[in-house]
Amino acid sequence: MKNIVVLTGAGISAESGLQTFRDANGLWEGHDVMEVASPQGFHNNPQLVLEFYNQRRRQLLSVHPNRAHLALVDLEKHYNVHIITQNVDDLHERAGSSQVLHLHGELLKARSTASTYDIFECNKDILLGDICKNGFQIRPHIVWFGEAVPLLENAITIIKRADYLIIIGTSMQVYPAASLIDFAKANTPIFFVDPKPALKSTLNRNLTVISENAVKGVPTLVASLIDK
Repeated sequence: MKNIVVLTGAGISAESGLQTFRDANGLWEGHDVMEVASPQGFHNNPQLVLEFYNQRRRQLLSVHPNRAHLALVDLEKHYNVHIITQNVDDLHERAGSSQVLHLHGELLKARSTASTYDIFECNKDILLGDICKNGFQIRPHIVWFGEAVPLLENAITIIKRADYLIIIGTSMQVYPAASLIDFAKANTPIFFVDPKPALKSTLNRNLTVISENAVKGVPTLVASLIDK
């Protein structure tokens, strides 16, 4: 069975009604990104940061997977599919995808501020004073700017085995996630689904650009791959 690796970004989740973190002006809900997505921001105002992610978590629990998420589940019936996502939501898992790697953490998990390995499920608000079993404040299990991306090497290993690579709803401009495409084998067919694609097929003869939103472009692409 051939391997398909899917890289997903905010564009696929936005079509479920999930607001993307960053606005066009670079602010996240009116906040500078470093205020709510950096260790220094958490140190300076932990209550602001916790409430920012509490709002994101509440919103996540109110939305559902869309046709693009579900189409990727159908793809698993015919290929070995790995999803590497920059998204911190669980919509891929809720749709039924069985192999999902979250590069930037998971909104429905929390971790101890004292250990990057003390991670646990969390589907409710995190408040100041909420502590782990060892007595330390807990925080969202999110990879903030300036922090290491612990699953990056795992993602690279997966990419290297890809027979097909699909990119959905991401600008491919946020590093290190954007560098993953460079680890695919030479001549690997790449499909890029995005209404405003940042990659151009003229720059890569193995690249097929599908200038559609995810709920339209992904089911069409999946149908064509199943028919191969």
